[in-house]
Amino acid sequence: MNKTELIAAIADKAGIAKKDADKALAAFIETVTEELKAGGKVQLVGFGTFEVKERAARTGINPQTKAQIEIPASKAPVFKAGNTFKGEIK
Repeated sequence: MNKTELIAAIADKAGIAKKDADKALAAFIETVTEELKAGGKVQLVGFGTFEVKERAARTGINPQTKAQIEIPASKAPVFKAGNTFKGEIK
């Protein structure tokens, strides 16, 4: 399912116009992104949690040259599914 299909499905299930569903989805994505940028997390009970995980700096190996390289620390957004959501997927 791509974004257009998701918007159509949301509009159909909620009984709203596709334009309104598009605005709602855009607002959701923007809100989650802003919260994660601010260092917070978004917890949707029964669905899951969006948060930022920190990756420590480490030494890696370039597979072509076999030379060691330093990989800097970074942050990555992650989603952890809730138990109710996991149960529905089984």
